[in-house]
Amino acid sequence: MIKYFSFFIFILGLQTSKAQVLTASELLDKSIAFHDPNNLWPTFKGKLIISMEYPDGRERLSEIKIDLPNQYFEIVTISDSIKIKQTIAKDDCNIKLNGSKNISEEEKKTHRLSCERAELMKNYYLYLYGLPMKLKDEGVQLNSEIQTKVFKGKKYLVLKVTYEENVGNDIWYFYFDPNTYAMEVYQFFHDETINDGEYILLNGIETFGSFKIPKIRAWYYNKDDKHLGTDSLIKIESFK
Repeated sequence: MIKYFSFFIFILGLQTSKAQVLTASELLDKSIAFHDPNNLWPTFKGKLIISMEYPDGRERLSEIKIDLPNQYFEIVTISDSIKIKQTIAKDDCNIKLNGSKNISEEEKKTHRLSCERAELMKNYYLYLYGLPMKLKDEGVQLNSEIQTKVFKGKKYLVLKVTYEENVGNDIWYFYFDPNTYAMEVYQFFHDETINDGEYILLNGIETFGSFKIPKIRAWYYNKDDKHLGTDSLIKIESFK
């Protein structure tokens, strides 16, 4: 009995020491190896259909085209019969409202339409759908300590990330499955001392070749667990 108990303790020790053995860079590399084993992200060219559902019953459908080699980004959103198309092609920006480029100042204000907003949308989607590969970008600062945390009843290896001042000011935490290294949760704070910001639960995988993208993202406030919305990757495919 003592022999088997000692063996159990030995195995448990191996599991709990995994976070101590890995460096932050090695943990990130293992997660990237899970999500993008053939390094497809730098040459990514795909069309994503995303459905966003809000707690009040509203829905928004988005069609996003990303062509990283040609620096092309396009997002078409449809909500309440309003269709907005925003395109960033290298340094060129184009915006259409219900098929027209003639947009009044009032319409721009109502629908928050501007090239600055389009650029923000591009960066938002490239960041979220490019994770964890985007954590290799310049300006990303990996905390050297890998934490072990239990979140929503599951144990994770957790990587803390901050950014150089010219990149961003938020503090991020990325939660990885300790066995597969799949990214399953991420969380950010503007000011961690007051527990602001949000956490995002990831569920399911959509594959595109060997590229594995989280299918469902459910957003919550850190402070009270209030549900903000859920976006689902309905489909991903190539485009010409």
